[in-house]
Amino acid sequence: MRRAVCPGSYDPVTNGHLDIIERSAGLFDEVVVAVLVNKSKKGLFSIDERIELLRTVTAHLPNVRIDSWYGLLVEYCTENGIAAITKGLRAVSDFDYELQMAQMNKRLSGVDTLFMSTNPEYSFLSSSLIKEVATHGGDVTGLVPEHVRKELLRRIRENG
Repeated sequence: MRRAVCPGSYDPVTNGHLDIIERSAGLFDEVVVAVLVNKSKKGLFSIDERIELLRTVTAHLPNVRIDSWYGLLVEYCTENGIAAITKGLRAVSDFDYELQMAQMNKRLSGVDTLFMSTNPEYSFLSSSLIKEVATHGGDVTGLVPEHVRKELLRRIRENG
């Protein structure tokens, strides 16, 4: 079985993330979307909420499952028999950082990284930018799945 992991913070998941997940699902028998835990960062959504949002927006993909992980991603891959990591690249600046990470991951564990160029429609998207725009009243319709947009606006209202 060909398996890959699609890692990220997903705080929140964007249409750019979903595009990479869907394309990965078309290439692999199973794709694990791994919500990476960074204990030094306070997210807008909890890890459990991110997992639930991801489950909702990937429900149409039967070969995708959602999980979370704290630690080195390659350890997750090794423990779960996953041989590939899929990553979306928005710009050359992403490539510089991600190439170093991919080479280190290969050195540590033999896990390969596959880079996918982001759909140009989403090349400017990041979770941070989505949160900033939504916090200041900007319209993020079409940039995140509709369910995520509703939850994002609800959370922003809650946080006042």
